[in-house]
Amino acid sequence: MSVVGRRGIHYLQKLKAANIPAELIEKGQNRVIDASLTLIRERAKLKGELVRALGGVVASSSLLGVPLGHNSSFLQGPAFAPPRIREAIWCGSTNSSTEEEIRDCGVDDDRLMNVISESVKLVMEEDPLRPLVLGGDHSISFPVVRAVSEKLGGPVDILHLDAHPDIYHAFEGNIYSHASSFARIMEGGYARRLLQVGIRSITEEGREQGKRFGVEQFEMRTFSRDRHLLENLKLGEGVKGVYISIDVDCLDPAFAPGVSHIEPGGLSFRDVLNILHNLQADVVAADVVEFNPQRDTVDGMTAMVAAKLVRELTAKISK
Repeated sequence: MSVVGRRGIHYLQKLKAANIPAELIEKGQNRVIDASLTLIRERAKLKGELVRALGGVVASSSLLGVPLGHNSSFLQGPAFAPPRIREAIWCGSTNSSTEEEIRDCGVDDDRLMNVISESVKLVMEEDPLRPLVLGGDHSISFPVVRAVSEKLGGPVDILHLDAHPDIYHAFEGNIYSHASSFARIMEGGYARRLLQVGIRSITEEGREQGKRFGVEQFEMRTFSRDRHLLENLKLGEGVKGVYISIDVDCLDPAFAPGVSHIEPGGLSFRDVLNILHNLQADVVAADVVEFNPQRDTVDGMTAMVAAKLVRELTAKISK
């Protein structure tokens, strides 16, 4: 049974209020973390063995669910997204990726980010598996990219599709905010080149941070001018590969209403597919984040959109 971000944090607060000894709380947290990592390790081993036995596979995606939502600046609904995306994946379609999930037992963010990084590395140890991570809010991209870069031994190029730049130094005082994940990535030297596409909600700080880190920010107001370039990208030369991060709100809400931050004037679904399909790159990992099931339509429209994105990324990663 999964305990997602906000619920885990509140449960920890209740335990502390009840004067439960700190060492007992930590012992319980360690047991939950160890159990989660063991499950991820063993499932990755099993899939790795099966894929290797089939032969002829250079790379295969492996789904890793991270139901984290408490670093969102508005709604925490993205914590509930991973199981809804997996449900949509299997709704009348097939997908061979494993279904693995990190459990948040209320630990502090420093430690939680380390657990996420460790989980990603466990998947990557089983060649030819490559992590395809289901969020959760966008704060998860930092520990995932960090793990990928450290495991591969160098920086990657990142294609980031989003309505927001998520590069603020410490949004609302939180260094792990979903609006600050790419600041942590660039500070750590985990990415050489960062392209942000679909931007239409950005402040002066967001632009200044972009300049500071040499980010290529493509705003929607110039998309018609930039379309040809974005649909003919070639990334990853001279680095360890390419990481793709898709925030579902990169799409216009007409295509994906189930997000926390609704920003009209976004990309069409076909725009996103054209960018992905035409991208020339060795994609080593990816994530799909910020789908909020609590704001989706009754027929699960955004869940199906997120599932389609996962399938397209699976095809891009696998070879």
